[in-house]
Amino acid sequence: MAATMVESPPPHLITTIEWDMMDKTKFFPLYTLSSFTVRCALYPLTLVKTQIQVQRKKEAYKGVTDAITKIYQNEGISGLYRGFWLSSFQIISGVFYITTYEGVKHELGKYDISPKVKSFIGGGCASMVGQTVIVPFDVLSQHLMVLGLAKGRPGAARNPKLNPLGIDLDKRISKSALAREVARRVYRAHGARGYYRGYAASLAAYVPNSALWWALYTAYQDELLKLSPAWISHLFIQCVAGTLGGFTTTILTNPLDIVRARLQVEGVGSMREVFKELWREEGLIGLYAKGLSARLAQSACFSFSIILGYETIKRFSVNDEFRTRVRW
Repeated sequence: MAATMVESPPPHLITTIEWDMMDKTKFFPLYTLSSFTVRCALYPLTLVKTQIQVQRKKEAYKGVTDAITKIYQNEGISGLYRGFWLSSFQIISGVFYITTYEGVKHELGKYDISPKVKSFIGGGCASMVGQTVIVPFDVLSQHLMVLGLAKGRPGAARNPKLNPLGIDLDKRISKSALAREVARRVYRAHGARGYYRGYAASLAAYVPNSALWWALYTAYQDELLKLSPAWISHLFIQCVAGTLGGFTTTILTNPLDIVRARLQVEGVGSMREVFKELWREEGLIGLYAKGLSARLAQSACFSFSIILGYETIKRFSVNDEFRTRVRW
């Protein structure tokens, strides 16, 4: 009987780099830098999305392109970055967010739980922690964003929907002074609770969004890995999976995000009252479609860029013992 040669199997490739496989002294600085870069590049889409969601019907902008064009013509490039420095504090919440997500997933890994379920629970917990940190900065940032709708429009500065704090927009003051004035007026109007205005709506919008996005990202990644030839980059597959997950969650949760934006800016009513008002103004289609194109564009860009940065940084931060088993 002829002898057969038995080849030793190749080492098992790692498709998901777990929390305990990484050097955190490399991961956190690189993640912070990546997060800031992505937010800086894509902030104008966030601003446009918020302004479209808060406007009545199409009183100011007809769509994303129209909004970017008009803001640039009226205020220049600085108008597209209104409220950016306050919003950039999201980087701090982002560190809490990703630490919670990876930490919860790591703890759940001790039990026999599906990767999709681990991602779902981890994403939900991460969003709860992140929103608790960031909502005060989000409230102030969105007030500054929406003031751009009122600036330069006759009578708009006295519109309580666009300028609920009654700020004098004709006075020439620096952006930092304007931010301080917004913070003072929020406190004067609502007390300390004003900084957490719309917190419940934020949780209702972002916790399901985050949980679904991570679960769908994991599900799409698994399916794409099965369908894709071996020569296709694993990192590219992950970026596509993240983008598909972003599209899906955006379509499912858009009405909740509109309610959150309205509550944080106008500071009146409850989620139920805002839903009813939106229903009267926009109808069922408007409730789902309002600001959807801006949010889909933002979601696609953010999802692709965040996953590209996140998964690349994980590869750079992986401990040497796992490095040869990580597929790019």
